[in-house]
Order: sequence, then C-alpha cells, then structure tokens
Amino acid sequence: MTRTTPARPVSVEVLFPDLAAHRGRTTRLHPRPGRPGVRDSHVGGPMLWPDSEPWPVCHETHQPETEGYVPDEIRSARAAGVRPSTRTWPGAATPGANGPVPLVGLAQFFRQDIPGLAPGPGDADLVQLFRCPMTHGSYLERRYHLRWRRAGEIGRAARTSPEAPMLRWEEELPEPCVLHPEEVDTYPWAEDDTLPAPLIARIDAWEDAQVAAHGADAPTYQGDLSIPPGWRVGGFPSWASTGPMDIDCGSCRTPMRLLLTAGGDEMDTGSHSWMPLEDRNPSLRGLASIQGGRSVAEPTRLRFGRDRDLHVFTCPADPGHPARWVLS
Repeated sequence: MTRTTPARPVSVEVLFPDLAAHRGRTTRLHPRPGRPGVRDSHVGGPMLWPDSEPWPVCHETHQPETEGYVPDEIRSARAAGVRPSTRTWPGAATPGANGPVPLVGLAQFFRQDIPGLAPGPGDADLVQLFRCPMTHGSYLERRYHLRWRRAGEIGRAARTSPEAPMLRWEEELPEPCVLHPEEVDTYPWAEDDTLPAPLIARIDAWEDAQVAAHGADAPTYQGDLSIPPGWRVGGFPSWASTGPMDIDCGSCRTPMRLLLTAGGDEMDTGSHSWMPLEDRNPSLRGLASIQGGRSVAEPTRLRFGRDRDLHVFTCPADPGHPARWVLS
C-alpha cells in the first residue's frame, strides 16, 4: 500500500513566498510492521550481511545493569499485545554483560528503493544502521555504526545474526517494518540563522496570531508546514531539543549533509496533520481521525534519547569519512 501525505493545512509558499528559494525534498519512509526480507529496504528486519564476515560488535565497557528483557520474550509479548516482563540481569561473567556485545541492526536502505538516498563511498548503494544496545559512561551515551556496501558484491548472505542475550530496555529491539517511501516538499527549521532573520520574524508573528485566534490546535510552521516527523531520508534536520547546530566533518571540516533521520514516533499531538491519508478515517477530523493505533503512531517501537530524533550526517566531499550523530 502506498502512503500519501495530506495537503498542508495552509499553503506555506502562499503565506511566505520567500520560502520557495529554500524548499527541499525529503523521502518519508512510513515504516509499518510487516515481514521484510533480507534484500528489502526496511527498519528492524533481517540485515543483508555476508556469511563470511563477522557480525559487528561493541568492545567498549558498558554501564552495569540490574534488570532487563530477553529479546524473544519481547517478541512474544508484542505478539500478544502485552508488556514483556523484566528479568534479573545475568552475572558479570555472562557473555554480553561486560564482554563484546553484538550490535542491533536498526535499518537498511537500498538506493534503488529510496529516492534521494545519497551514494556512499565507492558508489555504495546500500547503507545499514546499527546501534549498541548498551549504554556507555556516566552520561549513558549510545554508540551507532554506519556501514556502506555495494549490494551486488554481497555473495552468500548470513541466515541469522547474533543478538545480545538481554536488553536493558524493550525499545532496544526494533519491530520489523516494511517501508512506503514518499517524497514531499520540506522547509528549514525556523530558528537562529537557518533562514533569513526577517523571514523567521514573520513566521513567528504568524504563529502567534494563529494561536491567539484559534487556540492550541492552530497550525504552526514547525509542527505542520516545515518538516514531517518520523523516519525520513534527506531534507532538513529538526532542532526541537537542541536548537540549530553547525555539523562539520571531523576529517576535512566540510559542512555535512543530513543523510537520514530516525524517529521513535511517526506523530505527536503537534504533528498529527502529517499522518497519511491511508491511516485516517475520512469521516473524522484531526487527531481523532487517525486509525491503526500503535502500529501507526509508534511502528518501529524504537526510542532515541528522550523521544528525540536521531540525525545521521555524512560528508558530501567524501562519504567515506566518519558519520556524525546528533540527537535533537
């Protein structure tokens, strides 16, 4: 099934003609629970990994834990529609507690499936995103890993992948999701110097007038007109938590490009207007029209930080330079 973003509540370029010069494109991925295959673009499905190559692991020291979840019990609980039970964390000598921990495959995208997906080093056409399921250091930092490949060079694929015997949070285990890519127009986050100052001032004044006239349900630029929520490729980063940041390559200092955004939620109360038409009851309006429950609002079951977006940036001068990760 395709997914179709509804028309915006108001035409942003009619309101602010200057924005036409800043228009960009992003590909909304619209993940929905399903059964993706190893050679499909997906979130949470089986990764296309060479049978002859060791699975990536994290060798760093991890924060000690007292309780957690068994992956298979998470899967069983989700199938039954209940919360999984916690278990006492194994002793320090248990593999995966303080030793090497297998990374969790979060997503993979083939360029042939995803409009706007930037090529990788050596014209790689497959990008894979991994995360260590454990936390690091006193600030509970996370470790991510980006792997580029040329899909046609992968011979025999591994049938299974290793996983940690326990996870600290249920949200460490992605729900396998198929994708429904859709390109949409987007506009930069309006704060600091992301847009000309006079234009930002006009946007702010318009938002204030909307709230004064229509209350909390009034459309806003940030929530309804600029950047859609959820998983997407390309486009502009949202800066709701941190404010705009300059992201430069650590190797050559080139300003980096947003490769993809991973979001835990496909909507919230301030962004529900982006929910596709196919996930709505046409006889209802607003937030009440959205149907599908958690499989639509939180399809991947993943979390990034405290309900933030994970922005993955790469270097346009050399995509082989290390990626950068920003939670915002």
